[in-house]
Amino acid sequence: MRSLKSALLWRSCFSRRYGYRRLSSLPSNPLIDDHADDIVAILNGITMGGGAGISIPGTFRLATDRTIFATPETLIGFHPDAGASFYLSHLPGYLGDYLALTGEKLSGAEMASCGLATHYSLFTKLPLIEEQLGNLVTDCPSVLESSLENHEDPIHLDETSVIHRIEIVDRCFSHDSVEEIIESLKNEAAKTNDSWCVSTLNKLKEAAPLSLNVSLRSIREGRFQTLDQCLVREYRMSVQGITGRISHDFCEGVRAKLIDKDFAPKWDPPSLEHVSQDMVDEYVSPISALEPELELPTKQREAFL
Repeated sequence: MRSLKSALLWRSCFSRRYGYRRLSSLPSNPLIDDHADDIVAILNGITMGGGAGISIPGTFRLATDRTIFATPETLIGFHPDAGASFYLSHLPGYLGDYLALTGEKLSGAEMASCGLATHYSLFTKLPLIEEQLGNLVTDCPSVLESSLENHEDPIHLDETSVIHRIEIVDRCFSHDSVEEIIESLKNEAAKTNDSWCVSTLNKLKEAAPLSLNVSLRSIREGRFQTLDQCLVREYRMSVQGITGRISHDFCEGVRAKLIDKDFAPKWDPPSLEHVSQDMVDEYVSPISALEPELELPTKQREAFL
């Protein structure tokens, strides 16, 4: 029997001083999935990109009152990756579609409410939680779960939380195209005068049109694929985005948002009507013979249900 000290224990946390996620171990998603039963991922701070990708496939995911989760890739001309098309597509209703397209943030309480996190505790309890986990002499999942449950705190959602708006999210984001989603949001805004609809529309206007289309396609395909299949497809999409074969939106988004910070990216194509189906199909298609496909060292299986 292995001690929990030999199991995989991660903390995904944000350093105010250096501005990066520090993790005590950085294995790939498939490796985590192979050990998913005895992983406790502590999500304390910014949990995005690779930090989310190596944490969420695990069985136990502890969020705190300092946790911030988001998939903001469409705002820089990219797409949610690192397995995001798998775990977002398995969220209730069309919440994952909403998060993928808008890049909106979730709090730790919201993560626990929608299933992205399995447990929720105040961050002040983390030293005690980690100490008790480290002192366990077993990595039995039921024992780990009981230990985490002993420190859980009540979840209180803000009245403006998107979790309270699941019905309208489903009505608007269940459509088959980005154009239909936007039209539905406009209709809801006209009928209800809901400021949430307006702010959501503004978020979609900020994003790269091509990224919106390929991200929606990715999430919809993720509903019917394993984690491995999603990772392979996301790798193809990442190669397309980074090399600029179809569009240079990723480079332009990084320039506008992170380097020059003029926040005025010039997307290409510039609008949704200029995004062709051929572009989207090519984005998710197998890479050319000159580019090797992603080969994972494990058998296909689902880790996150």
